[in-house]
Amino acid sequence: MAHEDDPHGLDRASYQPLSGTAVAVTDPVRNPELPPHRERMTDKDPAAMKRAVRTIYTLFYISVAGSLWAVAAYMIFPIESGEIPAIRDNNLFIGLGIALALLAIGVAAIHWSKAVMSDKEHTEARHPTRGTDATRAGAVAVFEAANEESGFGRRTVIRGGLFAALIASILPAITLFRGLAPENTPERPNAGNPVYLLSHTMWKPGMRLAKDPEGTPIKASEVTLGSAVHVIPEPLADLSHEEGYLEEKAKAIVLLVRMLPEQITETPERASWSYDGIVAYSKVCTHVGCPVALYEQQTHHLLCPCHQSQFDVSDGAKVIFGPAARPLPQLPIEVDDEGYLVAQSDFTEPVGPSFWERH
Repeated sequence: MAHEDDPHGLDRASYQPLSGTAVAVTDPVRNPELPPHRERMTDKDPAAMKRAVRTIYTLFYISVAGSLWAVAAYMIFPIESGEIPAIRDNNLFIGLGIALALLAIGVAAIHWSKAVMSDKEHTEARHPTRGTDATRAGAVAVFEAANEESGFGRRTVIRGGLFAALIASILPAITLFRGLAPENTPERPNAGNPVYLLSHTMWKPGMRLAKDPEGTPIKASEVTLGSAVHVIPEPLADLSHEEGYLEEKAKAIVLLVRMLPEQITETPERASWSYDGIVAYSKVCTHVGCPVALYEQQTHHLLCPCHQSQFDVSDGAKVIFGPAARPLPQLPIEVDDEGYLVAQSDFTEPVGPSFWERH
């Protein structure tokens, strides 16, 4: 029972070095001990303590001002025009506000710990991971003493300033999230509605399917058995990046696959959506939007390389493995009078990740 507070005490008491291994140390390392304690100015002068407290909470409120300035700069220097000077000013003044807010919090916290909190040196011996009940009770007492010595519980002005600075420092980040989505305009009334945007692509009735990226129209006779062709709407190749080339391509990109007609399992309502074994499915994975581009012609499976979702192209692109929640949307196709593959309509369901449908 003598060792119940020290489970390793018996091992230490019974340990004896092997014969011939004991070493007599004539000049053991001297314990340097702690240096003499030096009182701080704030410990000796109450006026210095008051100045330190004022400095700390002033820095916290400077941090609040920096955070509010970052929010204001987001609105004062908009980037909707897309011009380089506007983007430069927006980034500069928002960044200065955020930097001031975080720097003031850091300087105030350091000054608080060095000038106001209790300044005592002590050593602590290591102990087992799970302390005794007495040790655990002592830990609670340490926290209570730390609260008392730091003044966190009684210095309400500093505590209030800290809370205000921390809360205000989050506001710029929340505000900046607004800039991730485009705004509605009279010319584009649904520019800020992701559900609408993903429910409509460039595909229109009679629009020719073209090879990506050159934009060359594709004839049905050119699609060989077992092939997989990356396809875009024919007008997309003429769009510039400023006109939304990448945005439109990210929604309208299609994978064209040809197999034997008897290998395709089609529902009655989609029996006319393919042509002579040629089917077209969205290339955008319904999990998180990665490009589904790996085609295995023997099994007719499409693989998403990001998270290994697999789709069966011969059976409506149904999910057969992985985290994707629904099949790939199918593009209805046919041929025109010249033998070129054309779209019958746009996709009949939203493309991309399934969470856009939960609106």
